[in-house]
Amino acid sequence: MKYIALPNENSVRRLSFYLAMEEYVARNVDERDCFFMWQVRPSVIFGRNQLIENEVNLDFCRRRGIMTYRRKSGGGCVYADMKNIMFSYVTDEDNVGFTFNRYINMVALVLTKLGVDARTTGRNDILIGDRKVSGNAFYRLPGRSIVHGTMLYDTDMENMVGSITPTGEKLMSKGVESVRQRIALLKDYVTIGIEEFKDFVRQNLCDGVRTLTLDDVQAIETLEREYLSQEFVYGNNPRYTVMRRRRIEGVGEMEARVELKNGIVKDLNLVGDYFLTGDLDGQIVARLRGVPLKREALTEALPERVEDVIMNLSRDSLVSLLLGEE
Repeated sequence: MKYIALPNENSVRRLSFYLAMEEYVARNVDERDCFFMWQVRPSVIFGRNQLIENEVNLDFCRRRGIMTYRRKSGGGCVYADMKNIMFSYVTDEDNVGFTFNRYINMVALVLTKLGVDARTTGRNDILIGDRKVSGNAFYRLPGRSIVHGTMLYDTDMENMVGSITPTGEKLMSKGVESVRQRIALLKDYVTIGIEEFKDFVRQNLCDGVRTLTLDDVQAIETLEREYLSQEFVYGNNPRYTVMRRRRIEGVGEMEARVELKNGIVKDLNLVGDYFLTGDLDGQIVARLRGVPLKREALTEALPERVEDVIMNLSRDSLVSLLLGEE
């Protein structure tokens, strides 16, 4: 696996640059497996299918100077700062489940080499004991898979809780205490500093380096503009007549916003922290437009294997969500 380096790069860039860099590498760098690490000033990054107003405490972020960004992968909301490390992995492997498992197991193995009791669990996490130290997400481009995630070496807990938990200031201390009991900070389990840790990861995962050119950097900066656009960050929220929301085991939080006319689906928006593995618009949304909001009609319109579009989601579970059934 090749480490992707930037030329003469000492400055800290916006989070959007590194998201664009992942996409650029996937589309333009001819290496089977690529990896790089990055750090950013205080930022919140939320998933492709999430609504910013549902996930981010925007007032808190403005007061603290915390930037907000949307990514193209699914999953939940994440806080990042200079005290933790973001990992990016790009590969030719097209089996999403295999790619995801291979990557998080590689990272867990690096931690075990440091004497850390690390293991993978759930949809996307790496744990130390029963505490989360890394959360990860993925998405597909034609012929390429991208996996990215956090590594909580250390972080500002107050910023983490305040930025992604829409709660009152008086609940902050309790929120910090609660979150701190569920997450692990790597600094508490290793004897090396953050820069030494980054070197250790690079040495154990990569067997060479590919340095991008200044032209590559310019192209990444051009691509970055999409990630900074208001349309991409805030999204287009369609009108809706009914809203259904529930947590589905193995899938995540899902919210269906359905625009109806005379009982017929006119439009549909599925938001949440689920993981996409296929074409949501083409394979689900387009198929449901013009369909009566009734179980038999919805079931017939949907593909038999909805899990090929949304990870772990069955056709029956999606129909139940749309109908508001438990």
